[in-house]
Amino acid sequence: MDNALTDISDVNALVPAFSGLKSFLAGGVGGICSVIVGHPFDLIKVRLQTAEKGVYKGTMDAVSKTMSRNGLRGLYAGVTPPLLGVTPIFAVSFWGYDVGKGLVRRTSSVPESGFTIPQMAAAGFFSAIPTTILTAPFERVKVLLQIQGQSAEKKYNGTYDVLRQLYREGGLRSSTANPPSTILTTVFRGSFATLARDGPGSAAYFAAYEVVKEKLTPVSADGSKGDLSVPAIIAAGGTAGMAMWLCVFPLDTIKSQLQSGTESSIVKVCSNIYARGGVKAFFPGLGPALLRAYPANAATFLGVELTKQFLDSTF
Repeated sequence: MDNALTDISDVNALVPAFSGLKSFLAGGVGGICSVIVGHPFDLIKVRLQTAEKGVYKGTMDAVSKTMSRNGLRGLYAGVTPPLLGVTPIFAVSFWGYDVGKGLVRRTSSVPESGFTIPQMAAAGFFSAIPTTILTAPFERVKVLLQIQGQSAEKKYNGTYDVLRQLYREGGLRSSTANPPSTILTTVFRGSFATLARDGPGSAAYFAAYEVVKEKLTPVSADGSKGDLSVPAIIAAGGTAGMAMWLCVFPLDTIKSQLQSGTESSIVKVCSNIYARGGVKAFFPGLGPALLRAYPANAATFLGVELTKQFLDSTF
């Protein structure tokens, strides 16, 4: 009997770890789906955020000029960093959300009906903390590759070349040992701005998904919940993406400017943005971001949910 109890205890101890592993794997698949669907929208957003005033007349003008230079391939400039990074980044994000929910359970009282919206938001915010370690350098590389297509000058020959040049010129991050000029060339430049964006963004992201998912999950007459349909997953995922971007878009503009420009101070970046066009200047590229948010995040959560279903049925 003692042995049986020990075996049960061992199995129970493995449940949280296996749950985290499933979230990790499902998040990686979801991230790949997101990049394939959403990268062209993201590229146009970044170019609108970082271009000098007057370069583009709007979203469609940016698309037209990008495609006139490089065709359809031009819309996937800088796609390699996110493709290489999405698996660990999204995997860590969904794993972090799973861990965050575990922390919430241990530090607060979770109702029998499930997590409250603030509790889900708190778990979502936590997921951004470990994710930023991976996100910041990939965002840095992605932005630099995306904006260099706006002019004839080509400084970088791909992801590895960007990392090599940044590391050679400024190292991983700024420190008192670095000359002031090298702060602009560090690999992890913009990390704090990335976390400032992704913390509240992830809180809105996961909370919105869970709320819409709960509303759309079918309930039988006896009160048991059924499986979420594909259209419902798409609706919940798309809504989550829209909620995230509406919540943090100005912070994303600041991050893009910080990672691509010549200013090293967030305060100075904000001042420069405001001087160019007031509050409106913090929202260039909002259209492409929202256009991308729905299909890209619908694809993300569809990939996540289908992968989890596959893992549940297989193991």
